[in-house]
Amino acid sequence: MRNLILFVSALFLVTSCNKTNKEPELKPTESKTIDIQAELNSIEETRSAFQLAIKEKRYGDLAKYSTSDLKAVSPGSEDWLEYKRIREKPMGKFSYDSIRMRPQETIIASDSIAYDFGTSSVYYTNVEGDPVELKDTFLVILKKDKSDGKWKIHREVASAVVE
Repeated sequence: MRNLILFVSALFLVTSCNKTNKEPELKPTESKTIDIQAELNSIEETRSAFQLAIKEKRYGDLAKYSTSDLKAVSPGSEDWLEYKRIREKPMGKFSYDSIRMRPQETIIASDSIAYDFGTSSVYYTNVEGDPVELKDTFLVILKKDKSDGKWKIHREVASAVVE
């Protein structure tokens, strides 16, 4: 009996090892490669177009450079609060003249999310007609728009502290 059990076990082992696998072979999935330089260039195009729209006073075009659910936190220092106050209710010679962004680090996190960290200067003319420069440090999260493939500002946090 013992020999019969060993024979059946050996037979089972041999036949099970000789069976061909009818399961489809697993093929490695092709991962989408990201052309980092092309994405960085695209982000720079967005940044440049945004800055140009402000310089040319095309404020209505600014929505093109942000997602519809943009959330932004601006600096809370006294000079920034004054700027925000007169920007919301323009009077006198007020003019939002330009912004100069100086990114220090731009990271492509995926094919649809990136972030930009750096400093910027906002230039405006106050109600008395005097030019004013406000500096800040910013962190911007960018999201690639699925409809047009352009990078857009999705979240921004800015600080009046510039080191």
